[in-house]
Amino acid sequence: MRDKEMNIDWNKCNGLVPVVIQHDMTGQVLMVGFMNDDALRLTLETKRVTFYSRTKQRLWTKGESSGHTLSLQSMHLDCDQDAILCRVLPVGPTCHTGDISCFHGDQQNPLFFLNELTHLIQKRNQIRPKSSYVTNLFESGRARIAQKVGEEGVELALALMKDDKEEIKNECADLLFHIMVLLESENLSLNDVCNILKDRHDIKTN
Repeated sequence: MRDKEMNIDWNKCNGLVPVVIQHDMTGQVLMVGFMNDDALRLTLETKRVTFYSRTKQRLWTKGESSGHTLSLQSMHLDCDQDAILCRVLPVGPTCHTGDISCFHGDQQNPLFFLNELTHLIQKRNQIRPKSSYVTNLFESGRARIAQKVGEEGVELALALMKDDKEEIKNECADLLFHIMVLLESENLSLNDVCNILKDRHDIKTN
């Protein structure tokens, strides 16, 4: 989003707006800061989140001393035009204590880990590190990937028939992982599958 599209009511906010920083892949809230007009412009220009420090009375780019920067992915203004949501990809921990989030004790929803895993599988496909199991799958080709998905599906069915809850969870995890590898091998992702499920739901509920 460009600065001219923000339409922030700076007078209403006394020259500062609160900024919520959210991890773009996991959805976890990482921190809250403040921006003035200069901080907003610099953030949009550099794609690195810059705040206005109320204690130091100056602009402050996150990571300027630690190297733990926040790479801006998208920016959204709230309906009252007096708060901003920044979705970012953090480099290193966000909190000065070494935690990923300044909101200590806030646990990431495990479902959002699928986004991180998708990203990791993509990287494995691109870089192909020799010691990686995922690399081995990609280099073995479509037939091997299809075989693994089939094997894991059968093992899940067998676990279900044994009524073994722990085994069911583990086999589901194995199947889902190999499905994600299969999707990546075809230049697809879980998002594509989720969009189909959502579209089907929308059709049935409308």
